[in-house]
Amino acid sequence: MDVKSRNYLLMNRQALQRDIKTAYIMDRMISDEVLTLQEEERVKQQSTQEERAAMLINIILTKDNNSYRSFYNALLHEGYRDLAALLQDGIPAVSSVKTVLCEGGVPQRPVVFVTRPKLVEAIKKKLYCLGSDPGWVTVYGMAGCGKTVLTAEALRDHQLLEDCFPGGVHWISVGKQDKAGLLIKLQNLCSRLEHDSTLSQRPPLNIEEAKDRLRLLMLRKYPRSLLILDDIWDSWVLKAFDNQCQVLITSRDRSVTDAVAGNKYEVHVESGLAHEKGLEILSLFVNMKISELPEQANLLVRECKGSPLVISLIGALLRDFPSRWEYYLRQLQNKQFKRIRKSSSYDYEALDEAMSISVEQLNDNYKDYYKDLSVLPKDVKVPTKVLCILWDMETEEVEDILQEFVNKSLLFCDRNGKSFHYYLHDLQLDFLTEKNCNQLQELHKNIVNQYKKYYKLNTPVPSQEDCMYWYNFLAYHMAGANMQKELRDLMFSLDWIKAKTELVGPAHLIHEYVEYSSILDQKDSTVRENFQEFLSLNGHLLGREPFPDIIQLGLCQPETSEVYQQAKLHAQRETGTFYLEWINKKSLKNLYRLVVRPHRDAVYHACFSKDRQRIASCGADKTLQVFKAESGERLLEISAHDDEILCCSFSADGELVATCSADKKVKIWNSRTGQCRSVYEHVEQVNCCQFNNRSGQYLLATCSNDTFIKLWVLNENRCRNTMIGHQNSVNHCRFSPNDEYVASCSTDGTVKVWDTRSGNEQKSIEVKDFFKNADEQPDDVEVLVKCCSWSRNGDVILVAAKNKLLLWNIKSLSKVAYCRGHMSWVHCVTFSLDGSLFLTSSDDQTIRIWETKKVCKSSDAVLKSELDVVFHNDEVMILAIYNQKHLQLINGNTDSVIMQTSAQESPISCCCLSEDLKFAAFGQENGTIKVLQLVDGRVLKSQEAYRISVQHCQFTPDCQTLISSAHDSVMQVWNWQSNECVFLRGHKEAIKDFRLLENSKLLSWSFDGTVKVWNITTGNTEKDFACHGGAVLSCAVSPDGSKFSSTSADKTAKIWSFESSSVLHELKGHEACVRCCAFSPNNKLMATGDDKGEIRIWDIQTGALLHFCSPVTGDEGEPTHGGWVTDLSFSPDSNMLVSAGGYLKWWNVTTGESLQTFYTNGTNLKSIHVSPDFEVYVTVDNLGILYVLQHL
Repeated sequence: MDVKSRNYLLMNRQALQRDIKTAYIMDRMISDEVLTLQEEERVKQQSTQEERAAMLINIILTKDNNSYRSFYNALLHEGYRDLAALLQDGIPAVSSVKTVLCEGGVPQRPVVFVTRPKLVEAIKKKLYCLGSDPGWVTVYGMAGCGKTVLTAEALRDHQLLEDCFPGGVHWISVGKQDKAGLLIKLQNLCSRLEHDSTLSQRPPLNIEEAKDRLRLLMLRKYPRSLLILDDIWDSWVLKAFDNQCQVLITSRDRSVTDAVAGNKYEVHVESGLAHEKGLEILSLFVNMKISELPEQANLLVRECKGSPLVISLIGALLRDFPSRWEYYLRQLQNKQFKRIRKSSSYDYEALDEAMSISVEQLNDNYKDYYKDLSVLPKDVKVPTKVLCILWDMETEEVEDILQEFVNKSLLFCDRNGKSFHYYLHDLQLDFLTEKNCNQLQELHKNIVNQYKKYYKLNTPVPSQEDCMYWYNFLAYHMAGANMQKELRDLMFSLDWIKAKTELVGPAHLIHEYVEYSSILDQKDSTVRENFQEFLSLNGHLLGREPFPDIIQLGLCQPETSEVYQQAKLHAQRETGTFYLEWINKKSLKNLYRLVVRPHRDAVYHACFSKDRQRIASCGADKTLQVFKAESGERLLEISAHDDEILCCSFSADGELVATCSADKKVKIWNSRTGQCRSVYEHVEQVNCCQFNNRSGQYLLATCSNDTFIKLWVLNENRCRNTMIGHQNSVNHCRFSPNDEYVASCSTDGTVKVWDTRSGNEQKSIEVKDFFKNADEQPDDVEVLVKCCSWSRNGDVILVAAKNKLLLWNIKSLSKVAYCRGHMSWVHCVTFSLDGSLFLTSSDDQTIRIWETKKVCKSSDAVLKSELDVVFHNDEVMILAIYNQKHLQLINGNTDSVIMQTSAQESPISCCCLSEDLKFAAFGQENGTIKVLQLVDGRVLKSQEAYRISVQHCQFTPDCQTLISSAHDSVMQVWNWQSNECVFLRGHKEAIKDFRLLENSKLLSWSFDGTVKVWNITTGNTEKDFACHGGAVLSCAVSPDGSKFSSTSADKTAKIWSFESSSVLHELKGHEACVRCCAFSPNNKLMATGDDKGEIRIWDIQTGALLHFCSPVTGDEGEPTHGGWVTDLSFSPDSNMLVSAGGYLKWWNVTTGESLQTFYTNGTNLKSIHVSPDFEVYVTVDNLGILYVLQHL
């Protein structure tokens, strides 16, 4: 560094240290490449602002003149004009570089300049490649991408000029010229080069003479100099400069140097600036800090599509008219390019002129082909095959036409392996659609007709390169062409939906139903709503592997739905496929609007943006996802943390998303680009982060396992309040709608309300008390309050605990509603801003959007999973436990309740029907057993049988006797008519279940690992089998009554002989508890199911494993069969098997292949009741929904 510069730094050191904040200054110095990241880290490690400034100045003092200049410029840019003025006289004298550039006619930096170091370096690198040999460097790119400014910046490198071009540089702006214009340019250049010559020559009279004179001048007077030809349009122009010297040209046409000889190098200037760079340019034009720019600034930069030209044009206009932010944003959004007029040093009057002049250079027949591109979708790379279909040409012909556009920077090409994909810059596409706005409908129509001509009645298959384009954009073209009938036929076809969702999932289709609703709804909106709801509510299933049968899903829709009617027709046509009709589905009401599955593991949090258009979510897979709220279409995916992400939150303006994680970090992200803005650290796991609700000042509340809630002021980077009061980890915190309060909840079972300003506690609610009072089955799970959320008016708080959602009125502390739907723990609940929707996310990997009105109006009627079914004369009679304390007899065919008991004093735990349908019995949690008459529901007999909850009960065939067991080692045989009771004692531990045999015999199995055969008349044990080392989980009896099987927690199953009391076969190989088993009716096979979702088929005679009933490997981390296999049943011909688990599956026993899957709304099906003819199936899921299914 010069002594003078060094002295100025030392002289003004005190003032600099006292006033500057180093963060943004260092950012600029790093982008100028005068400061390293390691040096930045050294500065950041200092504890105070003044120490950080002192360290930065010490580092600058060790560096060269460039770092002094960079520091001076950074002070200017960051608003420290007074401090910059102190250093101004110390700016090192510019070397001869400035003189060389000035004499060579190199344009000065624009008033507002933002560095793009990578591209500048690329140009310098190619110039070094020229060495001392003649050659050409082409800097090419579309109109307004910054070619000229970047080239001039590359030449400001002293070392480059000294090493490569000691003879100087000579800049000539060429532009679009005819021969006369070119001659004038050449005459001026020659005159400039001869300016100090003793002999003044006359100007050359023609281009050839000018070329010769230029060659001699460059050879003799300016050896090793660089000629820069800016804005070359035609290759014939270059021939005038083709005289064995070194030339750099800027052009929109990549192929412009094809006509000249010599070494050639290229630099492609990409068309887009990063979002932050765009904001920086605007801030410099209007002389404001980025943080002070109005909200429209982000939208303006987005509309400028990263074009340096457009951002500069807009910036210059705003400098003159500071109040016109909204006006210029509107002009850009409406594609009014003509109104964005010259206000910079650019050569063209307005933006549309800059683009149209490129198109006008094309041959007439090429112009028509270019016009066809007006209807291409934005941001989409189009495979060559699509354009082959559009133009009815061979691939090679199409590629030749498109290469012409690429060479002229009118189109971009992405070479992906063997195939080429083409795309337009957004601004080019905007220009084309504006220019051809009256012909767009016809252009769309043409592309649809060409598609139909090529594919006729077929649909594209995934192996074809154009397949994805048509699935994604055929509807877009039909809508653009206003082809109503064709669009309806396409969008309301289950075949198209099946093919498309299998390839791209349901989100894009849902988006299309919303986008094109005005065309689809012209006759009636019902059909479109049917299809949209179908996809919205089954989205989480349609995104999984293996892909579910869409016809079967369609059959679960209401019978009035067009989806159901189409599915029914398909099912009737496909005679070889196994389909099921859900015959009692009428009673089911959908409370949610959309179900999505964006993560591959538990979802811990999801939230709306303020405008309700986007949802952010995060979870155990360590990613942050942002997707469209209407359709579930993904917008952003970031691998955000090193551990599980526990919470995410949108800022009020929607521009930022905060995430916090078990890795103790809180991160702030740009919600559009995914760029990380800042990182904060905590001492322990951070459970929740929430922004305040008002735009302007960014406040962030965070809470942690350290029991504290902290309030951060982002703009000042400091913690304002720490709220202390919880006794345990704080799970969740949320600002009230007016930001005056923060609600928090904790594993200590409380919800607390705090004052935002003071940090003082205002209210405390003991949530666990409400669980004690509710009609709930008590369990051992502690009530951990997972989260809380305010409604818009601040009156209601929504609380999640266990798998339940509870709405509390904050003033009256009363429960408003109760929602079921998730299959596992609910982690998070958030309202939309207007309160009409709320989001929930869960361990079941789904996010559900609920409609608040529907939820508050719905009844919470649910059935317990313990039920009994009798199939009687084509009727399905079901006995079920309703809302814990009632017993219902339901006709499964009509879904009507025939009988309902009054509420019992204690919750009902099990129930059974007599075979003649005259009586029912039930056991209660207080140990009471009752027998009632089905005709009128009157209780005939009651007995206080146990001190603990009754687990099972069953009538004997004569209906006179009732056998029961509780969670202990004794069973009771109660002749309820004579009131005589026999106790079956012998097991050492609790009885798992029992089964009646012939001749008054009973088979029971227990957690003690034994199976016993009893005589129920005498109460004596007749046979005792020590079966397993672990608990016996199930038993089945062979059809001929000679054998039984047992399955156990020890991961084995065994087949036993009743006669010899010995084990016939031990069946090994399961990797988890074997939960259930069943013999085939033909007495040849046995099926076993385990807790990993695996089913095995065995040969009874030999004990050999025949094969697995194995579903295709599902999504990573998800158990096959959606969980444990809990029940199995063979068809009468032994060829089919039905299994219950997370859902229901039907299998081909011979091959082990899956025939059908029925996805229930909930999960954890405990049993499946099957009619003797294998045509009707009854089960209940963990949401309490009853399913009566009939084979079609």
